[in-house]
Amino acid sequence: MPSSRVIHLTTDNVSVLLTQTAGALPVIAHWGPRIHASDRDLIEYARTGVRTGIGGQSDVPYEPGILPEHSHGWGGLPGIRAHRAGAAWSPRLDVVSVAVDGETLAEGGVAQREGGLVSIDANDEWAGIGVKLEIDLSASGLLRTRVSVRNDSDAHGHLEIVGVNPALRVPSDAREILDFSGRWATEKIPQRHPVVFGTHTRESRRGRTGLDATTVVAIGTPGFDAGAGRVWLCHVGIGGNHEHAVERSDGHLAFRGGELLLPGEVRLASGESYVSPWVYGSFGTGLDDAAAHYHGFLRERSRSSRRPRPVTLNVWEAVYFDHDFGTLAELATRAAGLGVERFVLDDGWFLGRRDDTAGLGDWTPDPVVWPDGLGPLAEHVRGLGMEFGLWVEPEMINEDSDLARAHPDWILKARAELPPRFRYQQVLDLSNPEAFAHILGVLDGLVTNNGVTYLKWDHNRDLIDAGNPTTGAPAVHDQTLALYELIDELRQRHPGLEIESCASGGGRVDLGILERTDRVHTSDNHDPLDRSRMLRWTGLLVPPEMLGSHVASPVSSVTGRTSDLHTRCAIAFLGHFGIEWDIRELEDAEAAILSGWISAYQEHRELISTGRVVADGDFDPGAPALRGVVATDGSEAIYTIVTPQLSADSRRRVRLPGLLAEARYRVESVRPDSLGPWWLSPYWLDQTAGLDSDAEAPSYSGSLLREAGLDLPTSLPDRVLVLRLVRVDA
Repeated sequence: MPSSRVIHLTTDNVSVLLTQTAGALPVIAHWGPRIHASDRDLIEYARTGVRTGIGGQSDVPYEPGILPEHSHGWGGLPGIRAHRAGAAWSPRLDVVSVAVDGETLAEGGVAQREGGLVSIDANDEWAGIGVKLEIDLSASGLLRTRVSVRNDSDAHGHLEIVGVNPALRVPSDAREILDFSGRWATEKIPQRHPVVFGTHTRESRRGRTGLDATTVVAIGTPGFDAGAGRVWLCHVGIGGNHEHAVERSDGHLAFRGGELLLPGEVRLASGESYVSPWVYGSFGTGLDDAAAHYHGFLRERSRSSRRPRPVTLNVWEAVYFDHDFGTLAELATRAAGLGVERFVLDDGWFLGRRDDTAGLGDWTPDPVVWPDGLGPLAEHVRGLGMEFGLWVEPEMINEDSDLARAHPDWILKARAELPPRFRYQQVLDLSNPEAFAHILGVLDGLVTNNGVTYLKWDHNRDLIDAGNPTTGAPAVHDQTLALYELIDELRQRHPGLEIESCASGGGRVDLGILERTDRVHTSDNHDPLDRSRMLRWTGLLVPPEMLGSHVASPVSSVTGRTSDLHTRCAIAFLGHFGIEWDIRELEDAEAAILSGWISAYQEHRELISTGRVVADGDFDPGAPALRGVVATDGSEAIYTIVTPQLSADSRRRVRLPGLLAEARYRVESVRPDSLGPWWLSPYWLDQTAGLDSDAEAPSYSGSLLREAGLDLPTSLPDRVLVLRLVRVDA
């Protein structure tokens, strides 16, 4: 029997077991709850999956590895699809070496590590293809893999890459899928369905993640929810064209993902390589446990974790394109008085930008509106103790702009005529070195000359018909990599600069962009009831402190629905809190309420930025919808609870997940003045009712609150309560 290498990567509650036999690519033998086994156990276990076929030579069963191979009899999607002018299209790879954290692992060897990086080098000498496969289990428990494909032939011409789709195998008892759909201002609509034989695929050819993108795909045991069931939560870490898929065939169930390459987009000359995006997966008991691995991964890398999140005012829905110094200075003064810490000047400040038909590409202050430039406003904002931020859309260009008239050859197009307009925009070719240098220089100047500490980086159109303007060849892949290079270079020049990823709202939310930015614009829709859903489901990938969450006007500009101020503030609370509203119209009483919520956020934002996210009521329309964050040591927690639509139930019990069973907690409202008569004053919240002045407020066991819950009136729908729980027995 051929000898096998066995690699066991673990974290506190996750194990990934890889087996690699003879020259074959590695197989994921287990990915799930942590296992404990000796080296001998692992060697013996690796042998249990071996089947020899007829006489050891014919009909040998093929067990697909992380890169399934058609040449070995796999009838599903090959892990690598490449060819040389139609030949060498079915590679058969032989493993040359295996290393764990840089140390070579000999044949027959066993490696057990707390986390770690596995690197496998393989090749097909006949086809002239070299491959480097990386499998990494981070300290936070996040599994990821990527593949580098190299043209090793000097004699056989270009190697065209059609696709690279690693397979993250999951157990076959994961028989249900949760993914997401949506459109502009209606992001993250959940849909659940069974795993079936064949392939369920979600593709995006929009050149950005997409407003309709699933972002993550959850595969789990039937009935899984926020806190129960085994769940594998998967994601492709690139913002260009991409695909997420769940594949089931003959005992094989796997998540398949990768960049969706257009014809001819990657053609490798001898010695050149294509590196796939990272494909990520997270295992957990329930969605929240699986999501926590993504949150930990981002918190290790993001600048959002390095300092408290500043309360932000964005002026878009306050003034739209109607800019003048007096109005904006008044907004800034009023904002500072409320406790706002960052002021962001949105679209409309640059040359010729009186509406969305002109100006993109001409990134200089409009002299009619800003005769002295942006400096006076920036100085006014900083004089009030706030940071100054600015909206930009560097990847886009209006045909009605000086830049487009000077450089029509910088606009992406697949044919002689331009692509269809979207929001009157076209796409600037960042893969052109001159265009790249121009935009980098403009951004560098804006940040330097105006003391900008924050960019709201927008992206308002899909990359349709996006070809190289010289050759017409597909350009999405090159454009995506050029964007990453642009952001990386800008941040290298300005280490303190923070960037928000905005794309018509939540149209570019992925780990490719989030490794370079500090938060996302969750949606252009600030309606609090819609936002509650969007924050929950976007939050499967993104931790709350990176989710832009703003209080807008009483009547939503998108839905037309009216919401009271407490409701708008309460939904925005568990996120990166901000305002997008003309606060000049605030009455004194409203200003006091909003200022109170800002103060409460500032008091609790460290917990919001570090706590473990929990939820309940996701799939029961009659249940209150709950989101929360719980301190890692269980010392405190904050929950938002939204009462459901009217039903036959006039009351429901609300369980508070994540608390320590053996601890005792006091329950209080984060903003007691927000309750009002509509809440019907539940006894457990009115802690002073019937008590003497020197009596202690009641407390409850964590086990009781977590498993039995508290009685909640539901007679009035769509009301929001923000609770704080504090441990009192420590």
